[in-house]
Amino acid sequence: MNNPKNSLIQTFTEQAEAVSARVVHVSGLDQALDEVVQSCVSKEACTPLATGCEQELSLAAADLCSLKDWSRIMAAPGLHSRDLEALTSLCRKESIKLIKDGLRSQLGGIDVGLTWAEHGIAQTGTVVMNSSQEDIRLAGMISEIHAVLLPASAIVPDTSSLAQRLEDDFENAPNYTAFITGSSRTSDIERVLTLGVHGPLQMHIFIIEDKNQGG
Repeated sequence: MNNPKNSLIQTFTEQAEAVSARVVHVSGLDQALDEVVQSCVSKEACTPLATGCEQELSLAAADLCSLKDWSRIMAAPGLHSRDLEALTSLCRKESIKLIKDGLRSQLGGIDVGLTWAEHGIAQTGTVVMNSSQEDIRLAGMISEIHAVLLPASAIVPDTSSLAQRLEDDFENAPNYTAFITGSSRTSDIERVLTLGVHGPLQMHIFIIEDKNQGG
C-alpha cells in the first residue's frame, strides 16, 4: 500500500520544482549539510563591491573588506551547536567563511543562506519558516542561494492543515512567519519574468527523511 507520507513528499517535490526550486532528498542531517556545502562550492563566488580597503578603517568596515579574502561565504543562523560544529568543519575544508550571526553588518556577498523550515505545504511546494530572529530572516533574503532544511515529517497536505499550529505560534508575539514558494521573482519590469530581484536567485530544499519512514 502506498505510504501517505511518501505521497505528500512526492507532491511537495513536484510542486516545488514547478516553481524552479531544487529539491534534494537526503537520509539525514549530515548528508544535508554536506550537500549544502557542495552547493556553495560549485557556484560562482559572490564578489562584494567594496572600495577603499587600503585605508585605515573602522572595525565594521574592516570586516566587510575581509570578506574579499574568502572565495565563498555561507550564513547559517539558528543551527544547534552540534550541527553548527559539523557545518563549521565542512566549511573549513572548503575555505568557506561561515557566519552564524550579525548578518546586518554582513549584507554583501553571501553565497548561501541556510535555514530550517518548520513546515512544508505539499499542495503548493511552500516552506513555512518561523523567522522571528532577524538573522534568520536575512539569511533567506540576502543570499544568492537560499538552502532550506525540511524534515519529511513536517510536510502537510495544504495550508488549512497548519491552522492550529500557526494559531499557537502567533500567540507568541512578535512573530514573523514566512511562507516561501520558489526563488524570488518579479514581472514588474515590462512583464519580463526576472529571478533574484527581491531575494535569492535560487532555492534549494533538502528534505530530510525520517528514520522510521517506510514505503
